[in-house]
Amino acid sequence: MMQTKWGGVVRKMGFAENAVRRFAGQIKALAWFRPGLRVGVGVSGGADSVALLTLLTKMRAELGLVVSAVHFNHKLRGKASDADEKFVAALAEKSGVTLHVGHADVAGKAKREKTNLEDAARRARHGFFERLAQRGVVDVVATAHTMDDQAETVLAHILRGTGIAGLAGIHPVAGCVVRPLLSFRREELRKFLRAQKQRWREDATNRDTARVRARMRKKLLPLLEKEFNPAAIEHIAGLAARAREQAAFVEHLSRQLFERLVVLDGSVARIGIAELLNPLKFAEAEGCDVLRAKLILDIVESLRQRRGQISAGHINAIVQLARKEESGKRLQLPGGVDVLRERDALAFAWRAGNTAN
Repeated sequence: MMQTKWGGVVRKMGFAENAVRRFAGQIKALAWFRPGLRVGVGVSGGADSVALLTLLTKMRAELGLVVSAVHFNHKLRGKASDADEKFVAALAEKSGVTLHVGHADVAGKAKREKTNLEDAARRARHGFFERLAQRGVVDVVATAHTMDDQAETVLAHILRGTGIAGLAGIHPVAGCVVRPLLSFRREELRKFLRAQKQRWREDATNRDTARVRARMRKKLLPLLEKEFNPAAIEHIAGLAARAREQAAFVEHLSRQLFERLVVLDGSVARIGIAELLNPLKFAEAEGCDVLRAKLILDIVESLRQRRGQISAGHINAIVQLARKEESGKRLQLPGGVDVLRERDALAFAWRAGNTAN
């Protein structure tokens, strides 16, 4: 068995030390890693985020990282939310790192914007992360999404209907946010914390099986592992990785086609019917379905000034509008964008009378 000199004592390397070494090795292999990087660790107080902060603080000298803790209080659980903040503050002090705290009335924000709590919380939290990065307080914010979170996300997308982008699941890097624990299992991190005698906080809402994600976590994923394949979570995570590779290729190709085929005229974007239906000029247009869908999404995104989910149904309706020779017919899309069928083109435009949120 491997041996290491740890704190001046030579002894056999246990589970916790193995986890630390494995984590350090994986961090060094990540594209965003560089010595001197200022990493803010998003810490909710839950086991996964506490494990991430613990791992990074243990290896910060070897990795050459400047580590701080980042906590966002969503004010959703009253005294429990404030207790989470106090716990994280005490953990940051114990770990010898600076703590950056943000607050927001997420429930009020969701009500004002007429959106669900989860989406409002995510946007408020990520907005805080982005502000820290923009001000130069941190270079990146590391969040503690695990392989289990990846599997839950991919399955949730499959169950509600998705394409290749949904199969890609949680991306390892998204803007200023990095996710270095996607190769770690949730139980593995808890075992590490127990070995360190490090406490964490439990969010009761994570056990509320009235919530879809909690039901998947407590029922569906254990069922898949027990009754179908013990490696089900690993295989779903592998599928997400392969889907991200393919989605990146489609993204690159769609960007090139957008520049060649889409004409921007002020607040209107036009694309020829023939070019939309067969962007690569294959003999059979059916082979272009994925690329066509991505091109449509890119056009809408170039104009949209407020949120709105564009579904597969909307994309199919746009394709049918292109195929039917009905000049003057119009579709209204979420997010305030209209699509008008012209003689030999589709015109995408910001809907008259809209005001951006």
